[in-house]
Amino acid sequence: MVSFSFHFYFLVLFAIFLIPTHSLGRICLPKQHVALFILGDSLFDAGNNDYINTTTDNLANYGPYGETFFNYPTGRYSNGRLIPDFIAEFAKLPFITPHLYPGYHQYTDGTNFASAGAGALVETNQGLVIDLKTQLHYYKKLAKLLRTRLGHEEAKTLLARAVYLISIGSNDYFALSTSNSSALQTYSPEEYIDIVIGNLTSVIKGIYKKGGRKIAIPNLAPLGCLPIARALSPNNTGACVEELSTLAKLHNEALSKSLQELENQLDGFKYSIADTYTSLSERIKNPSEYDLSRPKPRSIVTASSSSSQTSATTSSQTHVAVASSSSVASSSSSTHASSCSYTAAAASSSSSSSTVATSYSPYSFFYRCCFFHYMVFWATNWI
Repeated sequence: MVSFSFHFYFLVLFAIFLIPTHSLGRICLPKQHVALFILGDSLFDAGNNDYINTTTDNLANYGPYGETFFNYPTGRYSNGRLIPDFIAEFAKLPFITPHLYPGYHQYTDGTNFASAGAGALVETNQGLVIDLKTQLHYYKKLAKLLRTRLGHEEAKTLLARAVYLISIGSNDYFALSTSNSSALQTYSPEEYIDIVIGNLTSVIKGIYKKGGRKIAIPNLAPLGCLPIARALSPNNTGACVEELSTLAKLHNEALSKSLQELENQLDGFKYSIADTYTSLSERIKNPSEYDLSRPKPRSIVTASSSSSQTSATTSSQTHVAVASSSSVASSSSSTHASSCSYTAAAASSSSSSSTVATSYSPYSFFYRCCFFHYMVFWATNWI
């Protein structure tokens, strides 16, 4: 009888301490615990698109994605880690898991809702991505779940202390030139930008209403200087497409104004903007000042009897210092079929013109990595 009782209690203890459970229970979180909630597009998507019905252009589940750090594709649009991964490491958090990852329930560290190709507008790549409005819907459901499992006060503290990283907007403007969009025939550029900013502002207000207080967001890069814009330019001269960069400038001005207004309106609301536009522009114009190697041609095929035109680069590697100049991480170049890398064919209209195919384009790496130090600075202030 004694032996039976001993074994029974041993099994009970085993069940309590060793068998995993999906329930968060009434977890008492560390006093300074800070979660990361991530929304946005391919800059931040850690694999959500792997679990939706979409096209290959919106997937990163094949090589060379993931090859330099994870040694296999993880759904991240990078050959290594993304900006939120570095921030999580610096904050001593695990990599923040995609929200749609099957069987994941440890939401107290945060979750990643981002979806490659997503825009602030529902119509951007509609049906192929998780748009920003749907990402907000997922967040609201998660906030409700946390209140149920942690208790109202504990969940309120977790959500208020958390940092919300949001990267969105680029695809809304790329859609104007990469699809049969008639938006600019219906709206002026300023009106279109107001709609994009209005949708983003609505989502931020939704996060605030459910308890979020700290927003960190990069502004848009000079979109006309990115590889896809140069590749799709009718003239294909390799020059920046000024119309797209102008839209990005106007968007950034409206974003700054909108966030300032929210800070004045919403009690306890804080935000920080990473100036991606300036940071990337400076590095494109003066790469040597940032100890960056010059791009070298790669995988160039020329079919011509006269002049040829080339635009290519090899991948780069950089080390980013944070705060006290201590090195936190190094990151290799990122590749994304729809925004950072491309194969461009310059079709000839006469016998003297050339056809050029390139596998990479100058500065594709910086679009994903150049503002990393801004983002980590936010994390060090708020985490």
